Amino acid sequence: MAATQWILGIRPTFDGLRIAPSIPASWPGFEAHRVFRGVSYEIRARREGPGNAASLVVDGRPIADSVVPLPPPGTELVTVDITLR
Repeated sequence: MAATQWILGIRPTFDGLRIAPSIPASWPGFEAHRVFRGVSYEIRARREGPGNAASLVVDGRPIADSVVPLPPPGTELVTVDITLR
């Protein structure tokens, strides 16, 4: 639990799934699968710089926050691409 919620930064919240990675600088990225409220999340992170500042793209659309909003009812899969700088 500590690894996924605090190192990979994938934590449930009331408003959605918060994704705020804090991975070691030597990691090139990671891939994770998470089921949250009956929806599958495919999460891919890649490093483009030395820090852990993350920009998220959800289903092809950039979001300004670290919380992936809940998808519309009936959604089965959400893809999240993360760029770490």
